[in-house]
Amino acid sequence: MSIKNEKHPQPEDVERELSDFLTQRFGDKVKIISPLALPEQDGEVVDNPPKEGSKFNFNLKPEELISYLDQYIVRQDRAKAVLATKICTHYNRVRRAMESDAKGPDLVGSIKNNVLLLGPTGVGKTYLIKLIAKKIGVPFVKGDATKFSETGYVGGDVEDLVRDLVREADDDMELAQYGIIYIDEIDKIAAAQNMMGADVSRTGVQRALLKPMEETEVELKVPHDPVSMIQELERFRRTGQRDASRINTKNILFIMSGAFGDLGEIIKKRMNEKSMGFSAKITSQKDDFKYLRHVKSQDLIQYGFESEFVGRLPVVTVLESLEAEDLHIILKNPNNPLIIGKKLDFGAYGVDIRFTDNALKALAQKAFEEKTGARGLVSAIENALLLFEKCLPSTDIREFSVTEEVVINPEKVLEERLSRRGDPKWAELFRRVASEEKETVCEYIKENKATLSERYSLKLTPSRIDLIGAFYCHTPTDVKTVFEQIVRDYKRVKKLEIRFFQDHGINITLDDDAVDYVIYHYSQSKNGVEGFFPRLVSDFEHGLKLAREKTNKDHFLLGRDAVANPEPFLADLIRRSLTPALPGDVKDADPA
Repeated sequence: MSIKNEKHPQPEDVERELSDFLTQRFGDKVKIISPLALPEQDGEVVDNPPKEGSKFNFNLKPEELISYLDQYIVRQDRAKAVLATKICTHYNRVRRAMESDAKGPDLVGSIKNNVLLLGPTGVGKTYLIKLIAKKIGVPFVKGDATKFSETGYVGGDVEDLVRDLVREADDDMELAQYGIIYIDEIDKIAAAQNMMGADVSRTGVQRALLKPMEETEVELKVPHDPVSMIQELERFRRTGQRDASRINTKNILFIMSGAFGDLGEIIKKRMNEKSMGFSAKITSQKDDFKYLRHVKSQDLIQYGFESEFVGRLPVVTVLESLEAEDLHIILKNPNNPLIIGKKLDFGAYGVDIRFTDNALKALAQKAFEEKTGARGLVSAIENALLLFEKCLPSTDIREFSVTEEVVINPEKVLEERLSRRGDPKWAELFRRVASEEKETVCEYIKENKATLSERYSLKLTPSRIDLIGAFYCHTPTDVKTVFEQIVRDYKRVKKLEIRFFQDHGINITLDDDAVDYVIYHYSQSKNGVEGFFPRLVSDFEHGLKLAREKTNKDHFLLGRDAVANPEPFLADLIRRSLTPALPGDVKDADPA
């Protein structure tokens, strides 16, 4: 596409403006130096195509995505179902269109499944969307609607979010055009209901969002971005061409959220359920949130949104407020980043910290009393453990159990812990708490056994579940990371079987319990599970060769007992091979 007939700023003008900007921002410390001569001829615009080999591949079904979210998100069943269904439908439609040779129908008025999330603060709106984006494998950026109004938004900031998608995708434009843009506190750009006349600043923000939410072309190189301009200038110097990269927002999904604190009152009035006069009931904000599930477009318009803006958000769902019991479940979840993060904090000083279930309940209650949802958990944990985090690193204490008393009266517990640090009761308490934690993790794996087994293609035997629980408690991390490590080590052990056959001509198979034994004892060693191979050779090579000579078999199954104590296993194997078979006896194909 040629630009010869269009007026564009000359590179010298761009360079001069950038130099003035940098001088104002950094003084005389930063300047642009131009050692190269610019091409004299007009540049030609060259579209920047997506990176080759980058493909969007999506095949999730709604129930699969819901099952994934259930492992991280407490309650919110309705919201998880709506989001999973509409997002899966959106991306599966995109995938089908990409796979189809024909262009397909260009439906006039087709509306994307953009989503509006309603719910009080701290219920997990942002966390929910981040999990979905991570699972799908698309770039994700988050913006704050209050920023747009504060800066006098006129159309650039949302486009900056689109450009951020490209950066998040490592400049892979094909992947970026299927990303997710999440805008929080969208209720803050609703026009003020008690304001006389038009609220121009807020309605202007809404109108500026309309095109990106539907479909528009966004330029990636813009004058107000000095970095992109410098890159463009350097490109023009090298090639004499201007880069006219742009990205289409047709398949970018917009998800918006807000607390909408006063919306419940509007819905109540519409439903004629508001009492009048002396019989009026005083209701809390929590009670108003119950009405959000009955929201309609007319309620959002009355709240202060333009009808066109509401029309761009066809999917509306509500997240429920969290009770103390829900907050306890959040803390008890092995994937909870708050508890894992606190273990990492103490672990940085060499202190192993564990939490009793009663301590988690006490923390959940304190967080609930703050009325800030899951956000209150952070301050509750910090208030309970700050003294210990300050003092314990300076002592020789390396094991610390967080009990209910620690949460309720940290000063008293710290004084006792320091004055009686040699008391054996602390070590006994820690062992008991560690055992309880492991049991909790194992129960979680059992509850999600089918999903986890399918996701990681790993058979979850009782031995393996116990192994995963032990690994989780040994290293502060989430369940996903532990599973990934177990899968990697499992594959490495299986490669040792192949190596043994290649080196010694004997085919061996370690059953699942034997593999778990090797992983447990060797995974954390210097050489990892590969360090088991020398022992495998020294323990089994000669014995299995002798058994092969006597039985004419070259395939042997090794169980946990055989790997842990090879001498009795081999002795029994050779003895059985030397014992004449009695009439009617049937020898095992794979003696173990």
